[in-house]
Amino acid sequence: MTAALVAGLLAGYGIAVPVGAVGTYLVSLSARTSLRTGVCAALGVATADGLYALAATLGGTALADALRPVLGPLRWVCVLVLLGLALWGAAGALRAYRGHRLATRAASAPPGPARAFWGLLGITLLNPTTVVYFAALVLGAQASGPAGPWEQGVFVLAAFAASASWQVLLAGGGALLGRALTGHRGRLVTALVASGVMTVLAVRMAMAPG
Repeated sequence: MTAALVAGLLAGYGIAVPVGAVGTYLVSLSARTSLRTGVCAALGVATADGLYALAATLGGTALADALRPVLGPLRWVCVLVLLGLALWGAAGALRAYRGHRLATRAASAPPGPARAFWGLLGITLLNPTTVVYFAALVLGAQASGPAGPWEQGVFVLAAFAASASWQVLLAGGGALLGRALTGHRGRLVTALVASGVMTVLAVRMAMAPG
């Protein structure tokens, strides 16, 4: 249970920490509107991450049952996928930093709390990297040994809680930290931290027995 909790927290922070276009918009939205609107938007992002974690957990379990004879080699494929995502995120952040490209801010009128929640939920669900990320984690964990329903539930809830805590932090600090976190250097640092978390997850998976 503790392992599932730690894995879920690491997974949630690994996907949530990079401040890209969604994070930039979340910070600016909170700074331009209210904390309530920002928190609702943050929960929309976290809900999408939680739904993808749940889908990957359920689908990953079914797929793991079907592919159990090759789960050993599959774990190494998942390790490579996670390392690839980490390298891709770090390389993208470095390119953006060197090219001084900033995410564009929405010019439309700021939404209310409900619209902010559903809008950020929809935007985050359109990100294919999220489902690939969680699917790789879940399949890799299944290769080390099957997880029970309690462990799966703890993993999903921990991933949601980790994502929610980071997104709410972005929203709450929008007025004070927005410029630092969404500037060139801030986005580079957060992306590199997230890539480091993904690398740690990959190393733990590679060193797991079985």
